Amino acid sequence: MQSFDLALKLLNHHWGFSSFRPTQIPIVQAALAAQNTLAILPTGGGKSICFQVPGLQREGLCLVISPLIALMQDQVENLQKRGLRARALTSGLNYREIDQILDNARFGGLDFLYTSPERIQSSLFLERFKLMKISLLVIDEAHCISEWGHDFRPAYRQLLKLREIHSKAPVLALTATATKKVQEDICLQLGMKDAKVFEAPFSRPNVHYLVKEAHHKLEEIISICKRENSCGIVYCQKRRSVKQLALQLYHHGIKVTLYHGGMDSNERKTALQNWLTGKSQIMVATNAFGMGIDKPDVRFVLHYEVPSSPEAYFQEAGRAGRDGNTAYALLLFEKTDLVQLKDQLDKSFPSPEQVTFVYRAVLNYLKVAVGAGKEENYDFDLKNFCRTFEISEEQVYYSLKILEQNGNLSLSEGFFQATRIQFIVNKEVLYHFQVQHESFYQLCTLLIRTYPGIFENMTTIHEDKLLQRLKIDESRLYKQLEFMQKHGIIDLNKKSNYPKLYLQHERLPETYLKLKPSIYLQRKEAALLKIESIQQYCTESKCRAQQLIAYFGQESEPCGHCDVCKPLVIEDATLFAFLTEPRKLSELENHFKCSKKQLEQQIRPHLLTEKIKFKAGKFYL
Repeated sequence: MQSFDLALKLLNHHWGFSSFRPTQIPIVQAALAAQNTLAILPTGGGKSICFQVPGLQREGLCLVISPLIALMQDQVENLQKRGLRARALTSGLNYREIDQILDNARFGGLDFLYTSPERIQSSLFLERFKLMKISLLVIDEAHCISEWGHDFRPAYRQLLKLREIHSKAPVLALTATATKKVQEDICLQLGMKDAKVFEAPFSRPNVHYLVKEAHHKLEEIISICKRENSCGIVYCQKRRSVKQLALQLYHHGIKVTLYHGGMDSNERKTALQNWLTGKSQIMVATNAFGMGIDKPDVRFVLHYEVPSSPEAYFQEAGRAGRDGNTAYALLLFEKTDLVQLKDQLDKSFPSPEQVTFVYRAVLNYLKVAVGAGKEENYDFDLKNFCRTFEISEEQVYYSLKILEQNGNLSLSEGFFQATRIQFIVNKEVLYHFQVQHESFYQLCTLLIRTYPGIFENMTTIHEDKLLQRLKIDESRLYKQLEFMQKHGIIDLNKKSNYPKLYLQHERLPETYLKLKPSIYLQRKEAALLKIESIQQYCTESKCRAQQLIAYFGQESEPCGHCDVCKPLVIEDATLFAFLTEPRKLSELENHFKCSKKQLEQQIRPHLLTEKIKFKAGKFYL
């Protein structure tokens, strides 16, 4: 049994916290005791600490399976900053880099290794994995293993192979949201009959859930953002809506930024930084924004369009009020929005003929021959592909998702991959190369002096600094690097902003491409049930918090704060009678003998529904 006192010391030394949160303690203790565990911690619950501390404390390598490249890279960077040895196997790496990382993992050179569920299926990984000493096997976003989860990834079903190879290694599966049915399926698919299940309460008393049927949603959003002098997020389901809404807020003098998957990494990074530092008050975003983001002082989350599932809504709304202070989540909808959810469901399941056509067209575009491409990565310019083949982005995107669910390929989100190089010859051979090619002497010397580990590992270079020192343009630099690569002096991975398309197996002839019935029937049925649940949430006159918590199988009392539960302190009629003339907040406090906080809780739902208005520092009807 590992010492919990040591875990506390590691937590304090590397992360700067003196104690675990109450919901984290039993999960950490189970992992230290080598007990197979399923942990359900809602958004902001601190899942990463639950495996990083015991993964570091237990002897061996902590292997983390995650579907999100951006989140993997972020966690690896944070661990490295804390002085811990962590690497990630992402789709941007070449064979040599993967080989080196796996060797480091095998011979004890790493504390943490992050990888995707697709990567573990390669023969190279499996052979090395057999030789590794595994301290903890972590399955992040574990709901992805269940066809009844909201983001099923068939590659997760292969995780049982890892368990068979290292049967004694404890498993820690984590997710933010999982219904009872999904929890049971996770344990079944991972072969964890003996698993301890820890589920944190889904109740968030400080977050007030509000729903409003609105005929002028744009005006409502603008009004709220202008009135609230605090940090907020506005979620949209479509990129087009994000752009339009952000532009409207900007024209109304609101400090706004936007975030969606179609932006390049530098744009997304700048937008996030502006919002985190307070330069922008409002973040308008698709669901691409939020994973791994932990800003504590978000006072409100608005939904301009209805999400497709309670899981998605609960995660996004849950980004409000992480500091424990009062916050609210308002979902605006029109009746047509609820109808469009089912229309969108049909679009997200293109016909088998459409999917087969996209499969053939994509591999032709990438120049992959039949029988080739197994376990290879390709930069994929989605927009250029759609222009070339005159196909809508929507049809291509959903067809690729079907092919991913079917186990044929996977498409990562667009993310920035910096230029990386490594000298693959010794210094003597490099010297002879420089003698024969004098124009390369300055570049080689600068690389060696600037990046000491460049002979041992693939190393990220900063082109701007090199260009400044060498006094050449970027085109010239890349011609020199490509020449050195061609002559076997370096390994070169050029920077890229494109998504990566990874082929699970060799290209199949069209007649051999078979789509599993479950990919259509079961998943469409599950998606329809989720849509019906979110429609019910919008229209049923029952405590909003109770509805959300009941969806995940927990019981709760009425929250007393939502638009259904009604006032806590003052009767509506009494409040309205006093507001027949405009009143300051101090007048309300004195008259009703209530605190400012109580009054804010009382009045906010009426402000959102515009039964009460606010102007020039006064409230009025």
